[in-house]
Amino acid sequence: MKNYFLYSTIVLLLFSSCISQRRVKYLQDTSKQDTTTSFQIPYSKAYKIQAGDNLYIRIVSLDEKTNNVFNLTPSNNNMTSSGNDASLYITSYTVDVNGYIMMPILGNVYVKDKSLDQIKTVLQESVNEYLNGSTVIVKLVSFNFTVLGEVRKPGRFPVFQDKINLFEAIGLAGDLTPFGNRRNVKLIRENNGKTFVYVLSLTDKKVLESEFYYLKPNDIIYIEPMKGKVWAFEAFPYTLIFSTITTTLLILNFIK
Repeated sequence: MKNYFLYSTIVLLLFSSCISQRRVKYLQDTSKQDTTTSFQIPYSKAYKIQAGDNLYIRIVSLDEKTNNVFNLTPSNNNMTSSGNDASLYITSYTVDVNGYIMMPILGNVYVKDKSLDQIKTVLQESVNEYLNGSTVIVKLVSFNFTVLGEVRKPGRFPVFQDKINLFEAIGLAGDLTPFGNRRNVKLIRENNGKTFVYVLSLTDKKVLESEFYYLKPNDIIYIEPMKGKVWAFEAFPYTLIFSTITTTLLILNFIK
């Protein structure tokens, strides 16, 4: 009887320490009858430039000497010539606290709360007063986000594209560990000088329709650990169970 009680106690303890699949699955169905497979993904609105952002701006024309007058670097240096953040920072324009960038010849240009397309239009109109047949290129080079907590590769990641969604960002961080709390993901976002913390659930399909599905520059994603992580097992420890039971029974028999 004592052996049976001991065996039952060990099994219940170990089973309670395992992570259930329901706690690690993404985008779960809310019910067995839920057969929805399509969602209205929110439209990714064009990002509005803020103070502290860095813009890569190049003015291209047929006259190479004129290009060099308008640009920070010679025309044979372009964005793809060097892929590190330092070089992009040096060859970009930083938006000051008042929302302006200072450009050669053109002077101060107000860019705050404007999209890249709007800035391109403003600059093109100004450049046309000096050059005919020119083309203005505008890129955002300060789109970075950070992932912290229960992920396999936490860190700060640069994005060399116009947008990235929540799951793509988590993928770059190597995905959540089995101990990451998928139901309480914190998204930290700065807006107009204030910092906000939003709580998201990656197990709920409705996150696909959330306004936070697409990230913004400098967003921080924090994955907190599940409660009881210290005692939890990633995979069921069959070997440990049987070896523990066997050893315990041998000790009890030896004592008897």
